[in-house]
Amino acid sequence: MIVGVPKEIKNNEYRVAAVPAGVAELVKNGHKVYVEHDAGSGSGFTDKEYEEAGAVIADCDIVWNKSEMIYKVKEILPEEYKYLREGQVIFTYIHSNAHLEMTKELLKSKVIGIAYEDVTNEDGKFPLLSPMSELAGKGGFLAALHYGQTINGGNGILFNRISGVNTPVITIIGCGHSGLGAAEIASNLGNNVKMLDVSKEVMDDAKAKLPANVEFLYSNRANLLKCIKESDVLINCILWNKTRKDHLVYKDDLKLMKKGAMIIDVACDDNGAIETCRSTTHADPVYYEEGIMHYCVDNIPSAFSRTASIGLSNSTLPYALQMAGKGCEKALKENKLLLKGLTCYRGKLTLEETAVKHNLELTPQEEIIQQF
Repeated sequence: MIVGVPKEIKNNEYRVAAVPAGVAELVKNGHKVYVEHDAGSGSGFTDKEYEEAGAVIADCDIVWNKSEMIYKVKEILPEEYKYLREGQVIFTYIHSNAHLEMTKELLKSKVIGIAYEDVTNEDGKFPLLSPMSELAGKGGFLAALHYGQTINGGNGILFNRISGVNTPVITIIGCGHSGLGAAEIASNLGNNVKMLDVSKEVMDDAKAKLPANVEFLYSNRANLLKCIKESDVLINCILWNKTRKDHLVYKDDLKLMKKGAMIIDVACDDNGAIETCRSTTHADPVYYEEGIMHYCVDNIPSAFSRTASIGLSNSTLPYALQMAGKGCEKALKENKLLLKGLTCYRGKLTLEETAVKHNLELTPQEEIIQQF
């Protein structure tokens, strides 16, 4: 198969889908790989390194037009719509429920879209999302350290245990990969960390990994409100079903927060678990609602692009090799966990959450593979 690795064009996106080591594996398995000029530069990988791995360095048009599978990081942007064509495989973070215009273009062009974020493993978890989730959680807490500084518009609190000073309170909603990432750094700096979740099993697992200054609470309204009042930083790390109309933290709840407190929304679902969340960028990362600073950057891992690119490439490569080696249809039919990532197939929407949210016609994934 011919695989194309384009340069990401999203605002402040420095990751690359395949690092040179990943390209070398594809080439070793008999596939031709086109890498766009400077695609890896934001992560510290040179064109020469890709050439040494066996890639052909090409311009954007060649990468998109020659490749049977486009292997990238972020969703398809309007400037890229012109390259979409029937039967072309798009393997990336798609987030179709958040990008209706893009979803319509994917359907119109009849591409085969496979979303990293929806591929599952045997445990029902998300192996292509979790590496970036951990980085996002850690990066979210590091953002709190940065924007908590007076010179950056914060309240001037150092989120660390200091003798003679009240220990800061950090509340983290969700004990998944993002939550664990944030809690690891926050707790090791000595903060009073509170984590909320609805699963005792998940909390017990997190408890075994974290130090004693982390408190675990069942995520109900009473506990959440108590934490909102006490916290210097509230970090949201749970993905919110896009079809839901309710929230965990409402705009009125912000009036209960301490003066100078901040919200870090790692999940970054617009109007989601945090009602006042709206996506921001690394170029313009913060805004205020009810006097509370919000940091809602939707691609936090890009700030740690080299680490993120290596982790992402390592995670996605086995699936890319399956599709390149067997053909997309056969890989989807044989691997039901990869099939979970199928967002659209030749003009048919196959992701239920997107269909429900936007009132679009759904063709079940199992129905699609019966055609193969």
